[in-house]
Amino acid sequence: MFGLFKKKSPQQALEEKYEKLMKEAFELSKVNRTQGDQKYAEAQKIMDQLDALKK
Repeated sequence: MFGLFKKKSPQQALEEKYEKLMKEAFELSKVNRTQGDQKYAEAQKIMDQLDALKK
């Protein structure tokens, strides 16, 4: 209950965004491969940002 108003760290926010983009990329790859690849590329950019934060 007390964690309800707690802000997420930038790393947690990026991880959630990455997971969301990967799920979207997977779903799109079943229907439209080009759009799925675009979402995957966006997810890779987020992963690069996460790697930069960890260093």
